[in-house]
Amino acid sequence: MSNLTQEINRRRTFAIISHPDAGKTTLTEKFLLYGGAINLAGSVKGKATARHAVSDWMEIEKERGISVTSSVLQFEYDGYCINILDTPGHQDFSEDTYRTLMAADSAVMVIDGSKGVEAQTRKLFKVCVMRKIPIFTFINKMDRDANDTFDLLDEIEKELGIATCPKNWPIGSGKGFKGIFDRDKRCVIIYSDTEKGTREGEAMEIPLEEEDRLRDCIGQEAMDKLLEEIELLDGASAEFDLEEVQKGELTPVFFGSALTNFGVEIFLQHFLEMTTTPLPRRADTGLIDPVENNFSAFVFKIQANMNKAHRDRIAFMRICSGKFEASMEVKHVQGGKIMRLSQPQQIMASERKILEEAYAGDIIGVFDPGIFSIGDTLCMPKESFAYEGIPTFAPEHFARVRQVDTMKRKQFVKGINQIAQEGAIQIFQEYNTGMEEIIVGVVGVLQFDVLKYRLNNEYNVEIRLEPLPYEYIRWIENKDEIDLDKLTGTSDMKKVKDMRGNPLLLFVNEWSVGMTLDRNKGLILTEFGRN
Repeated sequence: MSNLTQEINRRRTFAIISHPDAGKTTLTEKFLLYGGAINLAGSVKGKATARHAVSDWMEIEKERGISVTSSVLQFEYDGYCINILDTPGHQDFSEDTYRTLMAADSAVMVIDGSKGVEAQTRKLFKVCVMRKIPIFTFINKMDRDANDTFDLLDEIEKELGIATCPKNWPIGSGKGFKGIFDRDKRCVIIYSDTEKGTREGEAMEIPLEEEDRLRDCIGQEAMDKLLEEIELLDGASAEFDLEEVQKGELTPVFFGSALTNFGVEIFLQHFLEMTTTPLPRRADTGLIDPVENNFSAFVFKIQANMNKAHRDRIAFMRICSGKFEASMEVKHVQGGKIMRLSQPQQIMASERKILEEAYAGDIIGVFDPGIFSIGDTLCMPKESFAYEGIPTFAPEHFARVRQVDTMKRKQFVKGINQIAQEGAIQIFQEYNTGMEEIIVGVVGVLQFDVLKYRLNNEYNVEIRLEPLPYEYIRWIENKDEIDLDKLTGTSDMKKVKDMRGNPLLLFVNEWSVGMTLDRNKGLILTEFGRN
């Protein structure tokens, strides 16, 4: 087996998804702890201390205790090279999560044991189903009172439409949480709350047949209940089938507590056995194999000002095939240019490390002088193909942007354009007017707060936002065949154009969309733009 094949085969690239507050960032930190990437996990909420979660690096995230941008973390564990894409849980940032899922080969779904399947979990899960990526479930916070275990599994199956197969089983929850039963080993692993921020602490395993010892550890009542549940479980739950898991039709379920570090390493070990090496990707020329093909990658995220000391923009790329070397020349397909990628680096939240090489499955950040867009493809100079584009979500909230100090026009235009190129906001201009009037569209209203905060903090520009009543946006698919000046719309319609000059229509009411189509024969409108 060649070194290239070996390196690619040991890569695992996955995203962590959850509803806000389900414990996703805490779980991510514990993974890093096992990989030796960090020595002490910072309590995510820890307002009393100065430590913040490693993966939350933006100032606004530290202030609010929520993740608003995806971060990329790489670590080594047990011979594997693991790339974790940590995503924002808050629904107002679902577009960032969606793009990040495009770069992952599988997803870990974190569910709060006391809350079950929540709204945001449903939304993100649908994206995974759309991409048919394998999903692994970690039911967290078992050290707190949780819902009935069978009910939790039932809810996952009904709400998300995926079969479940518990790989382990909790014994009680909250103050009565005694540990987990490992279904493969047929033994009980006793819960210990000694492992908080470190990886020390011995887990005691007791085989199921050693009933006296088990009774001494967990008590008669918990033992009777466990034996009864195991019997039910063995008869009722879906058989484990790795092929079904890899098709995204069956989710293996694990239980534990990320905060107290119980059940996390067990989950990580099983997960690594079940996930695949980097998968082939679809391009306009067919499937691109990670091992057989030369270097190729696509841009799934752009982030400006990750480090205030650098004032730069980083384009994040998922390597899809072959090996990347720092000095190599590559083709930027959409720009039609041959170039060397500047300052290739691996980014561990806000820490950076210059890379000499990287392989299919890895995520690299490169300096972006303003030439990359989300969805762009890079490949070898003599090749030419493009990976499938990443759809743009239609914004649902709009506001007019006003500068407080008009003397800072230059910084304002630069700032708003850079933030828009990251894909978190979309900016539009009045049709047929100059750059004076800027309208911002966002998927979730929290993005407006982030925009104000970042313009002020990173570009020293203060803005006022005037909410607009529009809720529906449509791109004009056949713009070359339509005379926009003669377009007959409705009284609640507004013509705007995006930053590439594409015409769009904004509407207050949904019925106006249909009416505009009726009044303009041949007009074709679409809900999705393409990067």
